[in-house]
Amino acid sequence: MIAHLQGRIFEKQPNRVIVDVQGVGYDVSVPLSTFYGLGNVGSDVALRIHTHVREDVIALYGFATRLELDLFDRLIGVSGIGPKLALAVLSGIEPDELIRAIEQTDVARLTSIPGVGKKTSERIVLELKDRLPKAPPSERVPGAPVATSGLRDDLLSALVNLGYHRPLAEKSVEAALKATPGGDFEQVLRRALRELAR
Repeated sequence: MIAHLQGRIFEKQPNRVIVDVQGVGYDVSVPLSTFYGLGNVGSDVALRIHTHVREDVIALYGFATRLELDLFDRLIGVSGIGPKLALAVLSGIEPDELIRAIEQTDVARLTSIPGVGKKTSERIVLELKDRLPKAPPSERVPGAPVATSGLRDDLLSALVNLGYHRPLAEKSVEAALKATPGGDFEQVLRRALRELAR
C-alpha cells in the first residue's frame, strides 16, 4: 500500500499530477484543493496517498493535507460514493467549507457541486455529520503563481473537467478574470467557482 509520495512534479493538470520518484513516475489523481498548492513542473512535492485497489486497476489519489485525506476516506465510506465522486466533491468545495456544510445540513450547498444530486447530498450529511474530522491549522505551503499566458484555457479546462458545461464555465471565467485582474490560477479559479455557486 502506498501511503506517501515524495519527489518532483513531472507533469501536472488540474485533476492529476505525475510525481517522479527516483525515475519512476506515479500518476496521481488530485482534487483542486491540492492542485492549488502544487508548485511548477520540476519542483518538489510531497503528497499523502490513498491507494484504491480494484480487481482491474490500482489508482492513486493524492492530497496536500491530512484533512483532505480524512475527508476523502470518509466520503468513499458513504454508500453510493466512489473515489471519483469523492474527488469531485473535494474539488467543488474547500475542505473547511465542506465540514461546515455537513454540520449545518446545508444540502443546497452540497448539491451545487457538479455530479452531486440531492439524494447524494442528503446521504453525505446523514452518514458524516457525527464522523467529521477536526480541521487542523493549515499544512499547505503556498504554490508559485501561474504564468498568465494560457490562464483562461487552463481555467476552462479545469471547470469542464469538474463537470461544468462549457458555456457556463466560459461565463464564470470571464467574470472571474475581470474581478481578479493579475490574479494567479488559484485566485481566479476560486472566484470562478464562487460565480458558479451563485
